[in-house]
Amino acid sequence: MKKFKNLYKTYEGLPKEIYIISIARFINAAGMFIFPLLTLLLTKKIGLSGAEAGFWIAMSGVSTIPMSIIGGHLTDIIGRKKIIIIPNIIAAILFMSCSFIEPSMLMVYLIIAGGAVLNASFPAMSSLIGDITTPENRNASFSLSYLGNNLGFAVGPLVGGMLFNNHLKLFFFIDALTTLIAAIIIFAYVKETYFEAKENTTSELEKTNTESVFKVLLTRKTLLIFSLLSFGYHFSYSQWSFLMPIHLESLFTDKGAEYFGMLASLNGLVVIIFTPLITALLSKLNDLTNATIGGLLYMIGFGILGFFEMKFAFVLCVFIFTLGEITLVISTMPYITNHTPVNHRGKINSILNIIMGAGHFIGPVIVGKLLFTISIPSVWKIVSFVVFLSSIGMYILQIYEKNTNTKV
Repeated sequence: MKKFKNLYKTYEGLPKEIYIISIARFINAAGMFIFPLLTLLLTKKIGLSGAEAGFWIAMSGVSTIPMSIIGGHLTDIIGRKKIIIIPNIIAAILFMSCSFIEPSMLMVYLIIAGGAVLNASFPAMSSLIGDITTPENRNASFSLSYLGNNLGFAVGPLVGGMLFNNHLKLFFFIDALTTLIAAIIIFAYVKETYFEAKENTTSELEKTNTESVFKVLLTRKTLLIFSLLSFGYHFSYSQWSFLMPIHLESLFTDKGAEYFGMLASLNGLVVIIFTPLITALLSKLNDLTNATIGGLLYMIGFGILGFFEMKFAFVLCVFIFTLGEITLVISTMPYITNHTPVNHRGKINSILNIIMGAGHFIGPVIVGKLLFTISIPSVWKIVSFVVFLSSIGMYILQIYEKNTNTKV
């Protein structure tokens, strides 16, 4: 028991705002029902085919691009806090509206609009965490924020799965309410960080840079390469919420939503138990080494479903890929933040997240089309191979940095 408690010492002494952000993310995720179950919402409640659902999930991803750019730009002009709070309030109103209408295409439009607006706050949140941390405590800070999110996620999809069939109005109402409460917590207890960070940043790579954001990215090419390789990771991870529910529904008719809710809760529980351990074990390793390890765990986890279809295979898949998810979380944002000027954090976060996140919304489109021609297990094999190629790329990038002594 003492050894288990010692793992959480990784999170001692962090800025107090990190603990508040983690609590807010927990509350938000505890009511996050819509997007984890979006595939089943589109297919079972609204009646779309798998391919049509893939299209609208892709459109949901495409719609986030302009909002992410706008949010990132405003983050570096008016500060982080406003661009976290305002989009969350608007998204809560849009999600709440869904509780007053019947399942229809109007519901799809409201969900997509809410997700797009909510996405505007993501560059601001990452930038805020970057502002109040240093390279020494950044991995632990992003890790704790992620842990808070997944403490909520261990509860959210399970409750959402139980509400899905017979209490859809409450399903949307609770999602909207928790989004609003999270925004209120940030408003009340987290100060604006941007203007102070511009004056006090000591890291050479993070100091204010007067060049344009595009020139900064061109002179820090490994950031672009890193995000392009991460595209493959997001492509594979998108199948967690798209292909896996379809696979479960095909094998266990009318139990797909329930089983997926259980697996989502398992995902959250693995995060809760193993995030402190993995953070402590990998904290001394290079972020690119961790990114390579995370990709290989994705490859193994998703690859299992290409060969086995019993219930335990899904459990094992979720366990292994979640270890990869943890490893990538504690390496991706610290790597980007450590290489980004403070006055360009919002913009660079938005641009790189668009590149990386493109895999997340292109994935369902491609896989939706593949399902017309090949079996689900064959698709999982393709998914596993894609993420394997990205992992090899991360390893090569690490060798390149070592051989050229390149840090940007």
